[in-house]
Amino acid sequence: MLFSSPEFLFLFLPLTVLIYFLVPCKWRNIALLIVSLLFYGWGEPIYVFLMIGTIIADYIFGYFVGKFNDDKSKAKKVLLGSVIFNLSILAFFKYADFFIENLARIPFLSFLSPLGIALPIGISFYTFQALSYVIDVYRGEAKVQKNIINFGTYVTLFPQLIAGPIVRYHDIDKQLSEREHSVSLAASGMRTFVVGLAKKLLIANAAGELWERFSTLPMDERTVVGAWFGLLCYTLHIYFDFSGYSDMAIGLGKIFGFRFLENFNYPYISKSITDFWRRWHISLSTWFREYLYIPLGGNRKGVGRTILNLLVVWFLTGFWHGADWNFIIWGLYYFVLLVIEKQFLGKYLDKIPKAFSHIYSLFFIMIGWLIFATNNTAEGLLYLKSLFGISVPAFATGADVYEILRNTVLVVIALIGSTPYPKQKFYSLCERKSCYFTVANIATVLLLVICTAYMINSSYNPFLYFRF
Repeated sequence: MLFSSPEFLFLFLPLTVLIYFLVPCKWRNIALLIVSLLFYGWGEPIYVFLMIGTIIADYIFGYFVGKFNDDKSKAKKVLLGSVIFNLSILAFFKYADFFIENLARIPFLSFLSPLGIALPIGISFYTFQALSYVIDVYRGEAKVQKNIINFGTYVTLFPQLIAGPIVRYHDIDKQLSEREHSVSLAASGMRTFVVGLAKKLLIANAAGELWERFSTLPMDERTVVGAWFGLLCYTLHIYFDFSGYSDMAIGLGKIFGFRFLENFNYPYISKSITDFWRRWHISLSTWFREYLYIPLGGNRKGVGRTILNLLVVWFLTGFWHGADWNFIIWGLYYFVLLVIEKQFLGKYLDKIPKAFSHIYSLFFIMIGWLIFATNNTAEGLLYLKSLFGISVPAFATGADVYEILRNTVLVVIALIGSTPYPKQKFYSLCERKSCYFTVANIATVLLLVICTAYMINSSYNPFLYFRF
């Protein structure tokens, strides 16, 4: 069930809020657990049992890690068991067919055929969350959760169940038993949710349709200007799609008293690739840094080991996004760029004018999105050629100019919206608290009405990160 669907907005969410606030406080986690399982089972009923199995298994792993806390050798074995259990499930459902298809290319293994198993939605996200609990208990950063209902609520919490942000257990531990509920916090959450909904429906979907139009043009109709405009649209599409979903998740969390950390911090204003990855999908970057990069040694064991650690992290970051070679290439692409910046380029980027470092960053970010978006390597290379005028019939055509002019307002709004300027301007215009709430609430209602009208009339409403 999409957050940007009428079923969620006008049926599931109102009923959930009503039930949640009607039941006594001590039962609210039970209510959240039940509705979260219903939310997940809406599209994939059979995989609810897989999720319940994950909850029970990691609850037990966490219990024994805590029990053996004074014996690190035993605790480490239990932790290793949890890692193997969780990653084995993820590998089977997400990567089995990828390995089978590639092994089948070897002549004497050509008899192998894909299993055709459907990927459980959100398995990459909730697997990492469940793992973070056991690891946090092992490290002493969180206490053993004795209440399996609370733990199940953490794993299945529907606002961030499907596509994050990835919530680390120690960030939410106390909120599972004690959290604030207030009208002002719920209202703030609703405003955040509606802003995310508008990002998704009004900008991301429109930009996504333009990308599909330009990316599917045959080579004899493609131009340099059209190729760059199409890639710009995808760049805007993936940001507003994913950050919009994260805003909706954070807003929903507030309604139920949870405070999730921000997942995006205006990544397209970055002045380096390093800066970009501090701002993009922050929860994933943080997870890999805290639970993989630093345990591997980080940058503490010399240049060679640092580069090796980065290679492991970025290979797995790419592979985490999907079972396809383009995602692996995408991860390794960023590994190369980050190593170059860390070793020598970074100090020069700090010295050159900000405009040039910003252009540099956006150029490589956009090329990275081309790798990410094209599962077919041959098609990706053809599109890359188009960007630089290779094998295309013209630099631009009247059709390109028409499409660009027709969508100028959308692109300008998206470009401005991907910077801090609108938020800063809004706060400066509403310096008085009473004025802020009045304007914010009116704007929220108007946005919700516009989004509803768009939702009803539009048939194009995909969500990129559901496949991860």
